[in-house]
Amino acid sequence: MIRTIQTDEITKNIKEMCIQANHYLSADMDAAMKRVADTEQSELGKKILHQLQDNLKIADEEMIPICQDTGMAVIFLEVGQDVHFEGTAIEDAVNEGVRQGYTEGFLRKSVVGDPLIRENTKDNTPAVIHYSIVPGDQVKITMAPKGFGSENMSRVFMLKPADGIEGVKHAILTAVKDAGPNACPPMVVGVGIGGTFEKCALLAKQALTRPVDEHSDIPYVKDLEEEMLSKINQLGIGPGGLGGTTTALAVNINTYPTHIAGLPVAVNICCHVNRHVVRTL
Repeated sequence: MIRTIQTDEITKNIKEMCIQANHYLSADMDAAMKRVADTEQSELGKKILHQLQDNLKIADEEMIPICQDTGMAVIFLEVGQDVHFEGTAIEDAVNEGVRQGYTEGFLRKSVVGDPLIRENTKDNTPAVIHYSIVPGDQVKITMAPKGFGSENMSRVFMLKPADGIEGVKHAILTAVKDAGPNACPPMVVGVGIGGTFEKCALLAKQALTRPVDEHSDIPYVKDLEEEMLSKINQLGIGPGGLGGTTTALAVNINTYPTHIAGLPVAVNICCHVNRHVVRTL
């Protein structure tokens, strides 16, 4: 049976998700931030983490964005193959939701219409939209506003197969070291391994939307996530980049098959708010 979904429902939900993501920390991130405030060993690091908690509390109570950079809207749409959309074009519906969310939510508009001419679009559109067709008759929407303090610190490494897992570890640590305080630590580190140049970057971006308290289902990848988190937190960058034992809250790694001649690795870093909201229609 084909299920019909009106595209104005997509618009309505994305509008609400834009506002929600920018004002309220997700439950997994909230729990992680509270946990590290208790385990951080540096007194200055503890102070910074408590200040971040105060900021989040004020944002929640006074309906103020949790960060002044309300990001570029990144939307993942997982569309069931038994869904039929009715109404405006789906891309127009998504962008209308972003326009309404950022305009009516009084969120900062950070998108320029041309990367070189750089004239602001004044409504934070267009969004960056990633589509996938999946079994079923539902639509899963993931909305992740991405600020560019951390986005600018992200990297792609085209490794040789001979570099192996040690090369991957080196790439991850290199990206985090180079980011230093610029990614507003404590950060979440999304990693994509495999595929092609663009696929590994998409894998890394998607990894950031996985709850920080969940690990990969692949045993060796889970071990790699835990090892990299430990090594990153030994770098001493710390909260706010001012030293400490909490540089990252999580390392989330996604993998994909790749070519015999390559080993692409992408590291997509996100700041301590790592905003994401998920809804299923």
